[in-house]
Amino acid sequence: MAKKQKKQAAGTPATVALTAVGTAFTVHAYEHDPAHPSYGEEAAEAMGVSPDRVFKTLVAEVDGELTVAVVPVAGTLDLKALAAAVSGKRAVMADPAAAERTTGYVRGGISPLGQRKRLRTVLDDSASAHATICVSAGRRGLEVELAPGDLAELTGAVLAPIGRA
Repeated sequence: MAKKQKKQAAGTPATVALTAVGTAFTVHAYEHDPAHPSYGEEAAEAMGVSPDRVFKTLVAEVDGELTVAVVPVAGTLDLKALAAAVSGKRAVMADPAAAERTTGYVRGGISPLGQRKRLRTVLDDSASAHATICVSAGRRGLEVELAPGDLAELTGAVLAPIGRA
């Protein structure tokens, strides 16, 4: 039981993964409001950051394979563009329970980093317009800010235009 407490004190799997490889990042914590209609928009408002710099992590199924899509919270995911980015034919949103089970995170707190099972990842190419972006740090009310190039490198992400305004 003491091991579990030590692990929690060290951070989330996402922040532990970032620390382990020595990537520069900043953690932003805020009080999550369960009544807020959008996890991502709530994060942008709470941190005072433009919604085009805060990215949400969505899990979709492309031709039956779970795939992570990281897009700005100000927009939506273009499923056809996601499928094309990974040379697939058809993409649909994944079952939330399968996404949670596979990533090890809860909905609204899924991070592209430190997932239980590493999934192929596509980062919207708008991320490259910013010096840093924010993504979930692995729980609701916790974001991590890092360079988009670092995020792409650490997740093995492909950059592609998968977001729609």
